[in-house]
Amino acid sequence: MPQGLPRKIKVAFILQAFVASIAITVGIVIAGWAIREHLMQQRLDVEAREFWTHRARDPSFTPPQAASIRGYLRTPGAPLTGIPQELRALAPGTHRLDDGRVVRVEARPAGTLYLLLDDFFATRSTLLMGIVAIALSLLVTYLLSWLTYRTSKRLVAPVSWLAEEVARWDPRGPDPRALVPSNLPAEAGSEVHSLATALRGLAARVADFVQREREFTRDASHELRTPLTVIRVATDLMMADPEMPPRAVRSLGRVQRAGRDMEAVIDAFLILAREADIQPQTEEFAVADVVADEVERVQPLLAGKPVELHVHDEGAPRLVAPPHVLRVMVGNLLSNAVRFTDRGAVSVHMYADRIEIRDTGIGMSEETLARAFDPFYRAQVAENSGKGMGLSIVRRLGERFGWPVELSSTLGQGTVATIRFASPK
Repeated sequence: MPQGLPRKIKVAFILQAFVASIAITVGIVIAGWAIREHLMQQRLDVEAREFWTHRARDPSFTPPQAASIRGYLRTPGAPLTGIPQELRALAPGTHRLDDGRVVRVEARPAGTLYLLLDDFFATRSTLLMGIVAIALSLLVTYLLSWLTYRTSKRLVAPVSWLAEEVARWDPRGPDPRALVPSNLPAEAGSEVHSLATALRGLAARVADFVQREREFTRDASHELRTPLTVIRVATDLMMADPEMPPRAVRSLGRVQRAGRDMEAVIDAFLILAREADIQPQTEEFAVADVVADEVERVQPLLAGKPVELHVHDEGAPRLVAPPHVLRVMVGNLLSNAVRFTDRGAVSVHMYADRIEIRDTGIGMSEETLARAFDPFYRAQVAENSGKGMGLSIVRRLGERFGWPVELSSTLGQGTVATIRFASPK
């Protein structure tokens, strides 16, 4: 589970430790700076107080002279020659020079005291304490984060184990035996046991559903094909009778075509009902032959209409697929085009990579076009409420075989339906 819960927990703890490290470091640096300033002020206060105390007892007592602090005293009326140039113009108070040194100037009746403090030693002391504090704080933070992560990982491990077991299930027949209580990890809690029980129940229901679906598909295929076969054989025998009137022969021919159409629709439904990895029986066929059959089938729908039906072959390909699938798709789109065209023309254009069915019919509004592929959707039209009938099935068949279906339409001007063929691999 590269993107699973354990990894997310790990990333969360790493980010938490990183943010905590930054916060601790910044906090200690700010605190160190404040402490350093406080220490320097305290050092100056102590040095000044001690000097004036000793000076009061011993007028010859001189200011401190050390590596970190140097003092200068100007008595009343004395020249400034003994005072460094950068200190002479400073008013009483605390000042910081450009080079970082701190100066304390105190004026009293006995004279003016200048204390020049080098912050190197204070900075070094503060830096050492800060480094130690940061190191200890980060060590404790990382240790606690690692221990908490280990505990959290151990708590979610059973859930990850369940996810991996479920991921290995075959959707067509999940095996829940791995989720029995005796096979669960030892650290699994009551929640994991409840989840495993629910998953076992779900797997059993899925297996029952898959079995019922297989039985229905098998029974439907047999029970629906049998009467159609009887109808086809009976019509063949009746049409073979030389005494059969021509009108009856035409009617029997329509019955035969309707039977073939019904067989194609049944095959299409069964294909959609099967798993996607179960490939139906395929064969090589000419697209032009399928289109010609469907054009002949819709001819009766044009009776009494001032509508012309044209077929243009501009490089129709040969495909390796179930021909009845394309027959259902073309037949549905062509029937819709003929049914909703009262005058003008319906034309079928066959190209190497697509079929276009164009009509000059009533067209569709933007709202109808947006919902044309919705299951069971019907647009409200004046003479027929069947607009969009079967387009959902057409789209699903196209998606199954890599033949996407596209619609473009203008209300009152007509519609163009396109079936695009997948590029040969």
